[in-house]
Amino acid sequence: MRLEDLDYELPEELIAQHPAARREDSRLLVVERASGALTDQRFADLDRWLEPGDVLALNETRVRPARLVVRRPSGGAVELLFVRPETEPARGERRWRVLAKPAKRAQPWTRLATDDGALELEVVAVGQAGERIVAVARGDLEATLATRGQIPLPPYIHRPPEPADRERYQTVYARVEGAVAAPTAGLHFTAAQLEALGAHGIESARLLLHVGPGTFRTVTAADPRAHVMDEEWFEVTRESAARLRAARERGGRIVAVGTTSVRALESACDANHGTLAAARGWTHKYILPPYRFQAADALLTNFHLPRTTLLLLVAAFAGEALLERAYAHAVAERYRFYSYGDAMLVV
Repeated sequence: MRLEDLDYELPEELIAQHPAARREDSRLLVVERASGALTDQRFADLDRWLEPGDVLALNETRVRPARLVVRRPSGGAVELLFVRPETEPARGERRWRVLAKPAKRAQPWTRLATDDGALELEVVAVGQAGERIVAVARGDLEATLATRGQIPLPPYIHRPPEPADRERYQTVYARVEGAVAAPTAGLHFTAAQLEALGAHGIESARLLLHVGPGTFRTVTAADPRAHVMDEEWFEVTRESAARLRAARERGGRIVAVGTTSVRALESACDANHGTLAAARGWTHKYILPPYRFQAADALLTNFHLPRTTLLLLVAAFAGEALLERAYAHAVAERYRFYSYGDAMLVV
């Protein structure tokens, strides 16, 4: 496929800067693969498109307040995004993989500290695209992030993070901290709606994929097959795998909530020779057309940026021509796009 076939023009005003006043007030575009039909709905009406026996696959990762501003000894500010902890070195240092901005101010052996000096870091290694490895020289990083860190809102949200973003940029079922971005398809659910779906016979199964910056990294290779995914941690438990398999055995569908849930499910299948079973570890799973899905029968997702791995995955699931038509419809009908935007259900 050609990436330019999935490019689209988007007016700036359609990029959502805040979530809907109430999560269930989001709009929902239903895309039917068999007929090609496009139906405009409210997210609150999702139950019309689900059946008793279906199971929602929910990614319960939680976004950490991973963005922190520190300073060089000269006083220059550096913004760090704490992606994930590294394996403990022999001498017992706690090291983290970060993205530095501007990266040129975070050269090897540079010391970086918070304004109050309670936390001091040392740059110990340099990677590509602004990546650095830092060691904690003094202080408690987790405590500092909890009190001084900011939720890392995407760059297309043109405002500083607000205190309310600490919770509204989380799904209501977020449990395990470790992501630097939310699995945004799940942001539309309220606890009451999930409870109502459960009463209607639509269960849920929890899984995990800690969303990293690589999920959103732009695909720049002329041939998208040459793109390499960053690794991310995933886990599908034995209980969740059994619940999802049972749904299919009784004629229900696995409804993946978000592209990250799809990648966790497909990674588990890959680890078990095509069978959906328990698995955990680091995954580089990259899905683009053509692809045969092993563990997703329907997909609930948001509207994604062009030239991203997320859009390629949805194209593989919906079909490129149908997805192109769906996005043109969403732009024409003034749907809200990206993390705090509206939703799409592909059935």
